[in-house]
Order: sequence, then C-alpha cells, then structure tokens
Amino acid sequence: MKWISAIIKPFKLDEVRMALSAAGVPGLTVTDVKGFGRQKGHTELYRGAEYVVDFLPKVKVEAAVPDDALDAAIAAIEQAAGTGKIGDGKIFVFELERAIRIRTGESGSEAL
Repeated sequence: MKWISAIIKPFKLDEVRMALSAAGVPGLTVTDVKGFGRQKGHTELYRGAEYVVDFLPKVKVEAAVPDDALDAAIAAIEQAAGTGKIGDGKIFVFELERAIRIRTGESGSEAL
C-alpha cells in the first residue's frame, strides 16, 4: 500500500476528487494549507497599501491506495490538477506499512 499526499491549487479540488474517484481511489482526506515554493508569493493592494503575501493558499489531498492502483491515482492527479503554470503543486508518495479500519478491525488493503 502507498500513501499519496498531493498539494494542489484550491480551485482544482473538485476535478482531482472526481478523477481519483474514477481511478478507483475509495476515499481521501482534504486539508486547507498554506505554503510557498517557486511562486514566492505575490503582492496585493489593500486600501491603497501594498503588502506581500508570502504563503499562498493550497489544498492537501491525501489518500491510501493499493500498490496496483498507484500509477492510475498519480496520473489522475497530474491530469486533473495540472494547468501548465507555476504553482500547480507536488505529489508525494510514501510507503504505507499498515492500515486498520477501526469499526471492523480489517487491516491491509481490505481496510481501504
């Protein structure tokens, strides 16, 4: 099993959710986050005063997937979240040692 953590633009969330669902990912967790990378933030104007916004709003999408569904899930995120512009985000993949469904006690891929 693998743990996918993707940082994407907030307006792409629905497209990514639908793409992951179509790819067979059973569920996911979404967190509102802030961060900066190559975008380096931007400047905004408020009541005539200019200020720098260093941390940009992003969305973190996390999902546990079986090994055989990993490539399809990554491709779905890339396709749905990509705009071709700076700040599209990143996808991180981690080895998931164990998963347990609390209600039934199922573990491994059955818990997903």
